[in-house]
Amino acid sequence: MTEEKKGWFRRLWSGLDRLRRFTVNLIFLLLLIIVLAAIFGDDDFEFPDGAALILQPSGRVVDQLTFIDPITQIQQGDALNETLLRDLIEAVDRGAQDERIAMLLLALDDLEHIGMSKSHELAAALERFRSSGKPILAYAQNYSQDRYLLASLADEIWVSDLGGVELEGFAVYRNYFRSALDKLKINMHVFRVGEYKSAVEPLLRDDMSDEAREANRVWLEQLWQQYSRRVAARRPVTEEQIIDYSEEFDRLLLDYQGDGAELALAMGLVDRVASRRQLREELMTAVGENSDGASFKQIHHRQYLDRTERQIKAPQGTVAVLPAVGVILDGEQPPGTVGGDTLSRMIGEAIRDDDVKAVVLRVDSGGGSVFASERIRQELRALSDAGKSLVVSMGSAAASGGYWIAAEADEIWALPSTLTGSIGIFGALPTLEQTLNDLGIHTDGVSTGPLAGGVRLDKPLSAKRKRAMQAGVEYGYERFLKVVAQGRHMLPAQVEPLAKGRVWTGRDAQQLGLVDKLGGLEQAVAAAAGMQGLERYKVEWMSEPLPPGMQLLQELSRRVSAGLPPQSALSLWLQQLSRQLAGLAAPLSALNDPQGLYALCLSCDLSY
Repeated sequence: MTEEKKGWFRRLWSGLDRLRRFTVNLIFLLLLIIVLAAIFGDDDFEFPDGAALILQPSGRVVDQLTFIDPITQIQQGDALNETLLRDLIEAVDRGAQDERIAMLLLALDDLEHIGMSKSHELAAALERFRSSGKPILAYAQNYSQDRYLLASLADEIWVSDLGGVELEGFAVYRNYFRSALDKLKINMHVFRVGEYKSAVEPLLRDDMSDEAREANRVWLEQLWQQYSRRVAARRPVTEEQIIDYSEEFDRLLLDYQGDGAELALAMGLVDRVASRRQLREELMTAVGENSDGASFKQIHHRQYLDRTERQIKAPQGTVAVLPAVGVILDGEQPPGTVGGDTLSRMIGEAIRDDDVKAVVLRVDSGGGSVFASERIRQELRALSDAGKSLVVSMGSAAASGGYWIAAEADEIWALPSTLTGSIGIFGALPTLEQTLNDLGIHTDGVSTGPLAGGVRLDKPLSAKRKRAMQAGVEYGYERFLKVVAQGRHMLPAQVEPLAKGRVWTGRDAQQLGLVDKLGGLEQAVAAAAGMQGLERYKVEWMSEPLPPGMQLLQELSRRVSAGLPPQSALSLWLQQLSRQLAGLAAPLSALNDPQGLYALCLSCDLSY
């Protein structure tokens, strides 16, 4: 190598080294600023007396935050834009008992999705707040169906003069790929049991089957009826008027020259049309001005939780809440998914902890891997064998594998709008031999038997392999029926008519014996404590511990992100769009059951 080339490489290496040191120093400086902000940023804070507590859910309301690495959090704030349901409930309950809190403002512009079930649980806390004699006001520039469901729980609803209320009903739409797969010459080999097990229909058809259409229509209509009934119970409108508003919105809007805010006011859906400035001025009169006189006395719910704490007197024991949120996958998995090994280890910790007297498994999952679901179920049985009570609290969904892990609990609680059941099994495997043949790529070889060589994407699936896989699916289905029958004290023959992959609402599931009682997490926790005779108890959410350094980074970035301005509507829309596009492939591509068997309800993961 010439001296000129050596000099060039030395200069390149030196430049890279300087860039590395600059990047490390920049990250260190950023972390230092975060630490100093967390330590000293609140020294001058004075808790406003007689303030409005601002409940401002952002993004999707969830039971468990999806894991984001700390560096991404520092760079982007709350990258996935999620809000914990229990934070909202806890803030409302503390505010109800706090003399310094005069009222509650539901600020809903940043809410993306909460759903029927989670809004039902938050409604109970809001009712307790109202019972304390403090008013609740809701405000948004525009009300989506989700935002309005939450706003309907307020004493007054205000909307911007350029806004309105969007009520459109519920729907399930999916993409179907049969023709595309045919054009690509991809052979999809699907094995399933149950005429209502529609998770794999997009791979087999170009439209929804009659069976899936029938089953989906039943629970969609039930949920829409529940929605209309809940709104009508709080607003001066009837269920029929709400349905007419959703179905004849274009005609009604024309009657008001396109003014959605005035239409909502005339229909009784809102109480006042006002700008943000008008809202601010009214609240300055109601609760007083803040220290600089620029706005009203207020405290954000995140800030409020950081500065207050719930007092627990002499607890007799702990009720542990274990989250089972997201797709069930084999092995170790981060928060936002259910890892068979991860959740099983957490259950083992609850078994060994003498202070934990009872466990509530909070299930918000449409299922996934059969192998992982069974591993979790066996660990839950060990918990019951250890003399600790097990109660399941179903969130928005506890279907397929989500029901598999719930079936043997001492009690199962669901919300009326929970989607559950979907008791069925499927397997799916693509082969690309025709596609490869057209490209001039051929596969050939020799083996000692018809099944040797395993399953390959470049070879057709043999008849023997197909029969073996179908037999495995049928065995898994029979195993599922036995798990449910044993847990629900029924015979497999009694379970089978309720199975076949059909989805049920929580209300129907209770009537059918798949669920014991209707209620939220709070009631499930109380039931678990009662089984152990606990009158005073501590509720502890268990989670997989992170290394201390990552915990510090996450906490610091959380504190900083809590003070960031809300994301723009464009940012929220782009996040939602990317999630929907990814959702077309992710549910199947991420599954990792070692035997290729899945108990999964894809419809249960759709936003409704």
